[in-house]
Amino acid sequence: MSRLAELADAPAEATSPGGRETPADPAVPAVPQAEPADGIAEARREFARLLGEFRRTAVLVPFDDQDSLWTADFNGVRWICAFSDEEALARFADARGQSEREWTYRTILGARLLDVMVPMLPGPGGVALDAGSADGMVFPPVAGIVPDEAAVDLGETTEVGGTGTR
Repeated sequence: MSRLAELADAPAEATSPGGRETPADPAVPAVPQAEPADGIAEARREFARLLGEFRRTAVLVPFDDQDSLWTADFNGVRWICAFSDEEALARFADARGQSEREWTYRTILGARLLDVMVPMLPGPGGVALDAGSADGMVFPPVAGIVPDEAAVDLGETTEVGGTGTR
């Protein structure tokens, strides 16, 4: 019998009276619980928490010179720029050398930006919150963040000429 088969056939771990887990058979080492080494599950939970908070929060969305939402194009994605407060918008304006300009903005709920405004953009779009700051964050055009019809599908394989391609 192989070593893996021995581990698979090993009895379940027992719990000692003190609450500590101990192997049922001391001759068979305990199999460690699998945890993502890089904390992917924890990062996903934290992002989901931040996304929920963003969706419930009113943010400032500045307008450009043509009275359109201020957006930036990066790698084929149009990002609506949103800011958590006037100070964050002022830092953005200062970094762009436009702190003397009068900035017109509107307060919009994060959920409305993601669910209504992003799908209205031409092509793929998302929201960049506090762009240019160390605390900045992006909400990209993927399923679960924006409506499915506005999402860019990054993981599905389609059949082209009988072979799977991405």
